[in-house]
This record gives sequence, C-alpha cells and structure tokens, in this order.
Amino acid sequence: MLSGNGYREAWLASNGPVTHFPPAYPSVLVFLGWFGLDPLRGARFLGAVLFGLNSALLGILGWRMTRSLPAGLILAALFVLNDSLLRLHATALSEPLFIFLGLLSFWMFDLYHERDAHWLWLIACGSLVGMASLTRYAGLALAATFAVALLALHRTWRQRWVGLGIFVTGLLPWIGGWAVRNAWVGGTVTNRILVWHPIAESNVDTALRTVSAFLMPVEVWRQALSRIPGFFATMMVVILGAIAIWIILRVKQTHASPDRPAAEVLSLLSALFVFGYLASILAAMCFFDASTKFKLRILAPTYVSLLILVVALGSWAWSRRRYLVVGLGLAILAFSACGQAAALAELVKGGQGYASFRWYDSQAMVFLRVLPAEVMIYTNEPGAVYLYTGRATYVLPDRVDPVTAAERPGFERGVEELQLAVRSGKAVLALFSGGDAPTQDAAALSERLPLVHKSGGAEIYGAVR
Repeated sequence: MLSGNGYREAWLASNGPVTHFPPAYPSVLVFLGWFGLDPLRGARFLGAVLFGLNSALLGILGWRMTRSLPAGLILAALFVLNDSLLRLHATALSEPLFIFLGLLSFWMFDLYHERDAHWLWLIACGSLVGMASLTRYAGLALAATFAVALLALHRTWRQRWVGLGIFVTGLLPWIGGWAVRNAWVGGTVTNRILVWHPIAESNVDTALRTVSAFLMPVEVWRQALSRIPGFFATMMVVILGAIAIWIILRVKQTHASPDRPAAEVLSLLSALFVFGYLASILAAMCFFDASTKFKLRILAPTYVSLLILVVALGSWAWSRRRYLVVGLGLAILAFSACGQAAALAELVKGGQGYASFRWYDSQAMVFLRVLPAEVMIYTNEPGAVYLYTGRATYVLPDRVDPVTAAERPGFERGVEELQLAVRSGKAVLALFSGGDAPTQDAAALSERLPLVHKSGGAEIYGAVR
C-alpha cells in the first residue's frame, strides 16, 4: 500500500487483492508511514496510543453513564489494569482500533439519546460503525446493537423507522463502498461462502481458557478454579443469563413508563453488544469461517462491555450496599493488579508472536533470505517468511479447507507437484513447528525429500547442491 500497489496479498506469490481482511487497520499504519514511520514501528506506536485513548474513552463513558467522576476513573482503571486487554494492545492486531471506534460510536449514540434525538449524532454513530466494520467484519454486530437500541428506545414506529434510516445513511457508504470494491477486484464481497460447520469441542475448550483468564487474572487461582468441573462454564451462563434478564426488564420499564425522563443508554448498549457480538462470532464460526477460534483477540471486545456493566452495577448498588460495593471493587482491582504485574513481567522479557526471538533470530530465515530469487518457497508460515525475508511465498496443499472445514479435492496431486518442484531445485519446502499455522500433513509433504536445513523448530527441504 505504501508503494502505491493497493491493498494486496504481498506475502503470497499470487499477490491478489485482499478481500478476506478489511482495510482500516493497515490503512492507519500506511497513514503513519506517510510521515516516515515504518509500519512495524507504527504498530507499536498505534497500540500504545490506542491503549491510552481507549482507557480515556471508557472513563468518559463511565462518567456519562453514572454522572460520577469516581465511577469513570474506576472504569478507566479496570481497563488499564486488565492484563488481557494490555496483551491485546501490545500486539499488532486490529481489535484495539475496533474497540476505539466502537466506544466512539457508543458516545455518539449517547449524545443522540441525550440531545433530543438530533440526527447529526446518529449520522456520526453510523459512520463510526461503518469504520469499525472496515476494521473487523464483526463490526456489523455494532450495527445490530444500535438497530435494536433504536427499536427498543423509541416509542413510536415512525421514530423507529426514521432513526434506522438516519443510522443506515451514515453506515452504508462505508460497508457498501468496500463491498463494491471487493466484488469488482476480487469477485467476492468478503471471500467467504455460506457452509455449515459446527464448532469443534477443542474450540469450546479454547473459549473456556480464554474467558477464565479474564474472569480470574491470577494464574494460580485460575488453575485451581479450572479444576472444579464446570466452574467457568457455569459462570459464563450465569453472567449471560443475568445480562439477558436485565435487558428484558430494562426495555419493559422503558415502555411501561413513557412519561418518565429517559434513562442512560450506555449500559443497555453494552449489554446488547455482548449478545450481538457473540451471535455474530458464532454465526461466522458455524457458517462462514471455521478457522476462527475463541482466542483473546476474538473475545476482547465483549470484555470492554462487561467492564462497563460491572461499573453500572456498582453504581446502582452504591446507595443500597455501599460497603459491599467497596469490598468487591477493591478485590477486583487487587486481582487485576496482580494479573497485570504478571503480564508486564512476561511482556518485558521479549517480543510476542512474530516479534519473538524464535523468529528474528531464526537461522532458517537467514537460509531462506539468501536463496536465489527464482527459487520458490512453500511454507506453512507465509506471513513470518515475508516479514523476515521480504520473499513472497506459496501456501501448502491441504486436505481440509480451514475456512469451510470441507475436504479439498486434489491434495495428492498438489503434493506431487510440490515435491517435483523441490526435487528439481525450483522450490524449497519450509515447515515451522509451534507457530500459528502448524501443518497436519508435514510427513506427507516432506516424505522422501532431502533435508537441507534444520534449526529452532524449522525444517527446510530442497535439492542437494
């Protein structure tokens, strides 16, 4: 993008236009690059800035929700002390930007609700949701959240339809323009097709581990609680059930007392978003992308909403059980601080993900970097290879499509073609273990191929020279 070639799959030899991933996060890195900041450095800078902005935004929303400055400060502190959210912002991912745009859209809707439903704020809200959708396709859950909120809060169908029309006016140019672009250059709107594939049991286990780290940030205690059968699963059901009941009661109360002053909406938006976002993720996993896992980056947006709801609950209970609120609040802050201290101790040891020493000190990368330009590279880690060698690569043949979870035809033929290219010296096969993309067919791919390099969990096969 910086070199003027557009948003393309530069890490792959095919170099096709990107449609699978939305463009907002890389576009922000490109914007920083225009001022001379390398995108890799820009990712660090952006993560740090967004960590500060998101904590400040939460403080503002907490104050607007409760009209209490201490509540706003506590909400900001809960965000800053949360080790899961720190880890998220310390990695080059699109979720921090998505959270930032989502919180801004909450603020705009709150202003719309507060200032007699002025259309300008709703246009701004829709535009921010459109930007969030171009950061992560799951941003459409935000659109569903505000659509339900408009239907629930307005008391006449005319107000509801007018509000929805204004909101869509702000939203549609963003998602519509991107959809047209994708269909034009890539022949697909999001590079996904509708196929049923149930969520695997291993993915459910991943969800429980990820959520348990958020609910109990002290690792020793988390492991102890995990040994209690069904503990965290029960907690998840109880929390979601309580939120659902509260949404129903809140909406009924709104319509039962039409003459009462409008209550704050930020807690309702947060509760609606939890269910809207989870529904969108489950739908994506079951119908559009089987490779999506319940990891931190996927679940983190709901964590922010849960923090908002915790402070809303504490504000409501303050006049009823003040000492209980103080005790629980101090306990939550203390647990969070312990988890954050452990996370900081781990993060300062070295880079995470592709920034870790196993990649930047990899002798396998040195080997690949000096290969002749005409030699093709087949690998299960195309992103890492491109990052450290500047070489576009070829993906491996696989038996199962990771997106659709359907069996792919022609696997054996693909293996034959790959091995023929490797034996003739036209290509090398680079397999990395322990990364984000382990291959299940390493033995079949490398069978009877000469091993020319092995180091640090990497094996490279090629013609003996």
